Parts: sequence; structure tokens; C-alpha cells
Amino acid sequence: MAKSFRGGVHPNDRKGYTAAKPVEVAPVPQKVIIPTRQHIGAPCAPIVKVGDLVKKGQVIADAQAFVASPVHASTSGKVVEIGEYPHPVFGTCQAIVIEADGLDEWADGLPLSRDWRSMDSGAIRDIIRQAGIVGMGGATFPTHVKMAPPKEKPVDTFILNGAECEPYLTADHRVMLEAADRVATGMQIAMKVLGVTKGLIGIEENKPDAIDSMRKACAGTGIEVVPLKTKYPQGAEKTLIKVLTDREVPSGGLPMDVGVVVQNVGTVVAIADAVEKGLPLIERVVTVTGGCVAEPKNLLLRIGTTFRQAIELCGGFKEQPVKVIMGGPMMGLAQRTLEVPVIKGTSGILALAAGDVNHGPERPCIRCGRCVEACPMGLVPSMLSVLGERGLYAVAKDEHDLLDCVECGSCVYVCPAKRNIVHYIKLAKAQNAAAAAKK
Repeated sequence: MAKSFRGGVHPNDRKGYTAAKPVEVAPVPQKVIIPTRQHIGAPCAPIVKVGDLVKKGQVIADAQAFVASPVHASTSGKVVEIGEYPHPVFGTCQAIVIEADGLDEWADGLPLSRDWRSMDSGAIRDIIRQAGIVGMGGATFPTHVKMAPPKEKPVDTFILNGAECEPYLTADHRVMLEAADRVATGMQIAMKVLGVTKGLIGIEENKPDAIDSMRKACAGTGIEVVPLKTKYPQGAEKTLIKVLTDREVPSGGLPMDVGVVVQNVGTVVAIADAVEKGLPLIERVVTVTGGCVAEPKNLLLRIGTTFRQAIELCGGFKEQPVKVIMGGPMMGLAQRTLEVPVIKGTSGILALAAGDVNHGPERPCIRCGRCVEACPMGLVPSMLSVLGERGLYAVAKDEHDLLDCVECGSCVYVCPAKRNIVHYIKLAKAQNAAAAAKK
């Protein structure tokens, strides 16, 4: 019997657009726009200047902080500009613009070949850092940091998040079908770094082919593939931990507080490529989809490809979208322009038609309780939204467990009053963080 959790919702997954479409390798753009900020933590600063010639895989921006991750050139060419450009998360951000030379040459020494089994954990962790790997499920937390839990918080279990519960998105699904061996290798490398022997892969039941594929790839490794009930947000980190291990991350805590580290499918493939081949994170699989896209696809795109270029590779729009989102419809970020670039955390580009969007005026909360039933974290989202709306940010944090919200959007999905609940929660979190920074 497939495992599940309390709460959650059952949106139409709309994965039929791309679930059966193999990943296509996109051509290298004539110009890439590479933001210097692509992760949670300290932003990077350019270490190249306008006029420099760079090679694919060369570090072009870095930071000295521990919670940071370097940025690499995604093709060879000439740096033609360093300036402010649209960013899919931060609005605008410093970016390095490279005009491709058409040669797409690797930096000296890349790619290479090495055996991870003969390497020690510290060396592997350094490679992960140097390769610029971050969480590719969307959170973009630097992976080398996540793979270095403090000694007072020993880890005994590694979980691979193969749920991909967001509607429309199929990038991880296709990777588990087409690169299952790389997924299994990356997972084994991650487990070696952490010094754990227990590995679990959680995959929703609506991907039976991925379940079979990963079971075959993991045969003989001791890694267990666990089918999960198809329900959103099955892939939320804390939810996944509870379902797979029956351990509950404490309020305000992290997975390592219960002896667990969780990584995304794309992330462990990037780990395998970095450790075995020396390849930095310069490309990723992105689902380009939605009712407005002429031919939805799963594309392997270079970091710095614009959303417009990605959509053009899918035949453009067959009708003008009312909303374009980076990621999925539940947790993704609406975009104001198609000139934003693909970054390390871009799992999907979603173009929605008017009929796909539940527009309507926001009304006062009617106290129906549907959001409480849907919340996988056992919170009272209606109260959090009212407190956020009224500016009572500290009350929301101190008395109503604001920081435990995973911002999954289940509450918004079921709200008959069309309350912008997650918006108010994000506002309250941001204001509390700003207040703490001033102390």
C-alpha cells in the first residue's frame, strides 16, 4: 500500500502534456545571460571582466562565504556585458552576458574521468562545491552545505525526492527514466559523503514506469524505492520525511535534526557528473509546458537561456498566455517578462491560458476551515493570512507557527474566498526576517 500523509489536495496533474516526451538537447543560444546570484546564501561577484574570452565550465563568479556556490560559463565565448538584467526570483540581478563563439569548448582539463569509490568524503564534498551544485528542486540551497551536517546532528538516512508532485512538471520523471543509472550513482555518492547506508527513494504512484526504472537501477545497492500516494504536496521535504521514516521535523527545525538529508533527482545527477566527470552545473532539464505552448517539451537547457528562447524551441505560443510561471502552478513564481534566464532552480516554464487560471476578487475569510483540512503541516492558514494582512507579523511567528509553513499553496487551492494566503504568509516571514536583521 502506498504511503501518504494528512491533509493535502488532489489537483489535476496535467502531466500528460510532457510525461511521455523524452528530453531533447536544446541548441546552444547565441548569447547567454548568467545571473551571479542563483542560490540561497551569499551572492557571488564576477571574477571576469568585459572583453574576456571564457570557456564552457570556467568559473565566472564566486563568493568566499560557506553558504555560497560558484557560477560557471555555460558555453565558450566572449564576455560582452556585466550589468543588471531581469531575474526570475529577485526581479533584477547582476548578470554576466556571454556571446557564444559557436565552438562550445570546455575549459582546460574538462571533462575528465575518476572513480568516486576511491575518493574520501571531504574531497567529494569539495568537488560538489566547486561544481556549483545547488538544490535543483527549486530551493537552490548549496548542496555542499547540506551534505556537511554538524557532528552534533548525526545523519543515518538519505532520501531522494522523486515525487515531483507539482502539476505539469515532468523533468524529474524523464530523468528517472532516461538516466536512472546516473541517478543511482549520484545517490550512492551522496550516501558515501554522509556516511550512511540507508537510502530511500520516494516516487508517486502516477509514475509507475519511473518506479520500475529506479528499482532496476538500484538493484543490489540496498537503496529502497518506495511508492507514494499521488497527492500534493507529497514531495515537500518535511512531509516526505514523515511519510518515509515516520520522523517529524521539529517546529523551526531542519531534516538533519531527525537524522535525515533530502536531495532532488536533478541534484544527484549533477553530483554524479561533477564527481565522475568533473562537470560543473551549467545545464538542466526544464519542462516547458502549458495550454498556450504549441508543442510542450522537456528540454536540456544551458543556464542563461532566456524563457523566450526556450518557448521558441517549443514552437512558441499558440495563444497568448495570461500568466507565465517559473516552476509549477502551486509554488512557482509568476514572471513579468520572457527575457528572464533559466537558472539552476528552474524546473519548469509554464504558460497558462485564461481558462487555466482561477481569477477572481479576494474576499474576507469566511471561516470555512477548508485550508485547515488541507494544510499538511497542521497549521491554521486562515489565521496566518489575517495576521499577515493586518501587519501582526510577530504574532504570526510567535503564537501561530508561521515558520513551519512550507508555502505549498494547498490552502489557496481550496479557498472559496480566493484569499492570497501564501502571499500574506511570505510577507509575514519577510518582515520578521527584516526585523531580526536589524537587531
